[in-house]
Amino acid sequence: MEKAVFDARYGAYRQAVETYLDGLFTKKTDWEDLYESMRYSLLAGGKRIRPVLTLEFARLAGMDWKGAVPVACALELVHTYSLIHDDLPCMDDDDLRRGKPTNHKVYGETLAVLAGDALQPEAYRLILTAPGLTADQRADCALILAQAAGADGMVGGQVLDTLHAPKTREELTEVHRLKTGAMIAGACKLGVAAAGGEDALRNAAEAYAYQLGMAFQIRDDMLDVVGDEATFGKPIGSDAEEGKVTFVDLLGLEGCTAAVRDCTERAKAAVAAYDADGFLSALADSLAERDQ
Repeated sequence: MEKAVFDARYGAYRQAVETYLDGLFTKKTDWEDLYESMRYSLLAGGKRIRPVLTLEFARLAGMDWKGAVPVACALELVHTYSLIHDDLPCMDDDDLRRGKPTNHKVYGETLAVLAGDALQPEAYRLILTAPGLTADQRADCALILAQAAGADGMVGGQVLDTLHAPKTREELTEVHRLKTGAMIAGACKLGVAAAGGEDALRNAAEAYAYQLGMAFQIRDDMLDVVGDEATFGKPIGSDAEEGKVTFVDLLGLEGCTAAVRDCTERAKAAVAAYDADGFLSALADSLAERDQ
């Protein structure tokens, strides 16, 4: 796919997501500080990779992708909650996220925790009230998100990462399959589910997503060593300071580069039968080479 065509579609998806998110949590209440904290992290930028994937898979499943925007944004609410909580002193204790002070540095730990807490049920509200979807499609989407984000998905991966000190390649792979891959897989499957798509596409979406997630995480580990802090948006070398074992420790930078490329090619192969115009392939390549 030509870069200009890829950029135009990605930009359209991203703009639709940003516009929808900007319309959330704006009413005047006695708890406006909660809304302010939620919006601070929700509108902090980022690549919006997960909702973009939801919208593209909805399109591939035959849906007008605009109808899947509420579902795509629901997952972004859950992703944002996870970032707020991940940055807390009891977790990674980070001061910066996307180049800005983390939520708890601006609003305090109590409100940061509550903002994350609120974003979770609000995500399901978006799904369960999404216009244009049948009751079965809404239920299917809600279940996909719950499985991706829960104890057997993202949260399980966070437990392994923070409390079990993974040290081997197998252990790290399991951490990131759950912590990163599950939510990316959830995003891809949500698009198919919102459109009422076929099981074959859902299975291809899941296979693509897990390989994409692994490539994404290995590249993230590399950037924590060789990235530019201003570009990366958070401190470089934080994993080493915390004593975490990463893929760079196990494979070296050259080995990581090879692993990222292998996962990327596997991801592309998984959706080759559906990705006629090459958008998913171009997205995978762009993430493999990202610097932030």
